[in-house]
Amino acid sequence: MECAAKGLAGEPCAGVAHRRCGSCGAVAYCSKDHQFVHWRVHKDECARLATQMIRIDMLSQFPFTFSVEPLALNHTLPSMRCLFLESIEVHLKGLWKSECICGPEIASVKDLSITAEWNMESSLCPCTEPENPVPGPLASWEDYYQWRSLPLHSPVAVLLHWPLTLYHCLQLSRIQTSRHDGHATLHIHYLGPEKELLQLAVFAELRALFPGVHLRIELVGPAVPRSRDSEVVNISSYAHCSVQNCGCRTSTAPEDLNSGAVTLKLWKGLYHERYSDIVKDSNPHLIVAPNAGVAAYPSWMPTIEMIREIGIPAIFTDFCEEAAHLASCCISSITGQPLGVPIQVNPFRQPIAENNSALYIPCYSNCFVFGM
Repeated sequence: MECAAKGLAGEPCAGVAHRRCGSCGAVAYCSKDHQFVHWRVHKDECARLATQMIRIDMLSQFPFTFSVEPLALNHTLPSMRCLFLESIEVHLKGLWKSECICGPEIASVKDLSITAEWNMESSLCPCTEPENPVPGPLASWEDYYQWRSLPLHSPVAVLLHWPLTLYHCLQLSRIQTSRHDGHATLHIHYLGPEKELLQLAVFAELRALFPGVHLRIELVGPAVPRSRDSEVVNISSYAHCSVQNCGCRTSTAPEDLNSGAVTLKLWKGLYHERYSDIVKDSNPHLIVAPNAGVAAYPSWMPTIEMIREIGIPAIFTDFCEEAAHLASCCISSITGQPLGVPIQVNPFRQPIAENNSALYIPCYSNCFVFGM
């Protein structure tokens, strides 16, 4: 944990930041002097952070029976996330390759098409069509696992939080996704993809969540490799399990994309700079920005202004409640309006905590959701 006064105090930090604020417990300091210096900043946020700290236990509650913090006395892996992946025998395998710091850089991957696999038994992953249609709006991981007949010791939620968060965003936006005249195409502009660019096959689950709907998703962001700009990836089948004679390896893709498929197109650059090119083929029904970090990146400001002008619903997520709060302040300062979708916990957040070097508040990928 970094000293919260780092860069603000005249004297350099004096060792490890082990002295936590006695009121909120969310920030730490290397010395009493640095805590005193930082108070002029911290006094305006202390009570708010204290409220966020109360939710630590609630945010860490998941229905799963797998352990995300496996015990190991001797290991050479660089992080607990790596150790978790190793414990379930998927470290640096298939779709899981980019899930830890050992994985490849996006720019180094020559093919972003959906060639990866789940690398686990068919009973543990959604590799084929669901047995039954979606019974109704899914509101939790328990709902999803029950519908997909998955055991709670299956770790697939670690990767499926991307499509399930997108599903949740569509529910919050109340966009009609039912079939129209036998066909429906839903256009989504997906801003700032990073890690998920190496996990594109997980978006096949949207086929099951929105049967009869063709989803066109434009993935726009600086992390898209220049060599992949304008690349199109069609997903018409599910990622394979490890069972060689499973039906997922013999099923044929539907010829008609509108029968239920996902088309992804990659765009390198900032959304407000590429928007005019994107809308030539895809006018959005919804804009989604996972783990956006709106307050951390000034480049969001012209994008927020443009979204306000075009009047398209936009849903954002972020790692922690404080990031969501700061983002809401930025958005409201530009739009002059309160959030259309207030800050709330995402029931489909990733069930592995993220490291936070600045605060002790809980952080998870796609943890909080809000919108304009």
